[in-house]
Amino acid sequence: MTSAPAEPARPDRPREQRPSDQRPRDQRRRDPRRRQRILRAAAELVAERGYHEVGMADIGAAAGITGPAIYRHFDGKSAVLVALFDHVIDDLSREASEIVACGGDALTTLRALIQTQVRFVLRDRTLAQVYHLEVANLPEEDRHRLRRKQRLYIEEWVHVLAQLRPDAGDATVRALVHASVGAIQSVLFYQSGLADDQLAALMSSIAETSLFAPMLARGDDPPDPPDSPARRGHACGAPPLPDEASTEMTRGLR
Repeated sequence: MTSAPAEPARPDRPREQRPSDQRPRDQRRRDPRRRQRILRAAAELVAERGYHEVGMADIGAAAGITGPAIYRHFDGKSAVLVALFDHVIDDLSREASEIVACGGDALTTLRALIQTQVRFVLRDRTLAQVYHLEVANLPEEDRHRLRRKQRLYIEEWVHVLAQLRPDAGDATVRALVHASVGAIQSVLFYQSGLADDQLAALMSSIAETSLFAPMLARGDDPPDPPDSPARRGHACGAPPLPDEASTEMTRGLR
């Protein structure tokens, strides 16, 4: 049996060159840099104007994206907001998990957790403001999902603080954690006038102090700070604050 005769050689055809600006559709759709530009623009606009005053066209224009191209990345304005908030909570949770996994002593771990929150407030101030102000505008399902993520993040703090506050019950430890995080985030809504490094040090100190607030019996007054006017008044030449007995005596003489 003889083999079939070989076909004559064909000249090589030049391959078609795709114009540089005609990337595959999926690649254009998933361009992470464009997506990040959209998210940054949305955060700035929503922080400035409010959620209801910003449209998708506004976000696209601020991100340098015209026409319907923005919808290749997000279905609508609420989807942009959900992506923003997922990014916030996922980053914080990842950092917290990594810190706890390092296995350091509880106080070192707690201080590192405080620093993650301080960095977030100073580095992503606009994003944090938007989260506080606009989370209620999310669809209910997304809002509940984000709240669950937030609770899991807080649990990392609660677990560590419980080791350092055996005198406090679970409810008290949670209250202390929320007070500490709230103290840090309070600077989102005013201009302190302090340099970032000064503000970071102050917030860290206040947050840690909040976590170790003394336990008070019901009805007890909080103790005076070590250098409070009430304690140093007599030494400074001012009369000491009257106690209840002396007040009653004074009333009797009137």
